[in-house]
Amino acid sequence: MRRKNINDYQAFIAVAREKSFTKAAAQLGVSQSALSYTVRTLEADLGLRLLTRTTRSVSVTEAGERLLSRIGPHFDEIENEIAALSGLREKPAGTVRITTVEHAADTILWPKLAPVMLEYPDINIEIISEYGLKDIVAERYDAGVRLGEQVDMDMVSLPLARDFRFAVVAAPSYFKRKNHPVTPRDLNDHSCIRLRLPTHGGFYTWEFRKDETEIKVRIDGRATFSTINMMRQAALDGLGLAYLPLDTVENYLENGMLVQVLTDWCPPRPPYHLYYPSRLQHSPAFALVLEALRAHNL
Repeated sequence: MRRKNINDYQAFIAVAREKSFTKAAAQLGVSQSALSYTVRTLEADLGLRLLTRTTRSVSVTEAGERLLSRIGPHFDEIENEIAALSGLREKPAGTVRITTVEHAADTILWPKLAPVMLEYPDINIEIISEYGLKDIVAERYDAGVRLGEQVDMDMVSLPLARDFRFAVVAAPSYFKRKNHPVTPRDLNDHSCIRLRLPTHGGFYTWEFRKDETEIKVRIDGRATFSTINMMRQAALDGLGLAYLPLDTVENYLENGMLVQVLTDWCPPRPPYHLYYPSRLQHSPAFALVLEALRAHNL
């Protein structure tokens, strides 16, 4: 049996966590074929099947799950300690990965983190915009940003902004063909612009509240997108009603290019929160990110 390289185990951990050779290869900066060979060689050396491969997916075997649960946390601890050593350098360095939603990335994260990257050239920041909730520990994110009501109780949580509102909007040309909806239930008679949730395969549900009444509407429509910008453009083009953060359409409301409806059914929503695991020590890079985002909240 050849002496196993620590990189072989790192390769296995990456594939097991990503459940994809393609994603793991991109993360490690190696070719997919080289990564596949490394994992096959590790399996041969151990005499165990660690992964089950099909043409469409990768799953972890019982032996693989046991190996991952035993060694994965130790590798994470080693990486965290190595990252912490950058604090001994004159300038902090390292990579910070954050999962968030598009709106928070555009309006909160990037405005505050761009100056950090300019001041500290050895800090890398990955902002991944996606609407599905993520297990930030299992998927190796440093932090996540979601609405406060969506944050797990066992996470450290930091509010990032004040409450904000959603708005239901459409172009004046659309209302030449359709009456204004008076209640959320009237949306069933309208063409609505849908937001696809890739991780769930469904569509974003529009949520309304007035006094003590809460209504969730599963809307229908011809146009479906995965980004706010495209939804807003479709609304401007007269394709239907869109449900968007108010601050993304305020300018268009002021100049008359969009019209807001159901205003009394769209009260303030809880603010976005930054959440992250409780650790005794954060890397200097992540500490700077926290400092910058806390400043946003002052």
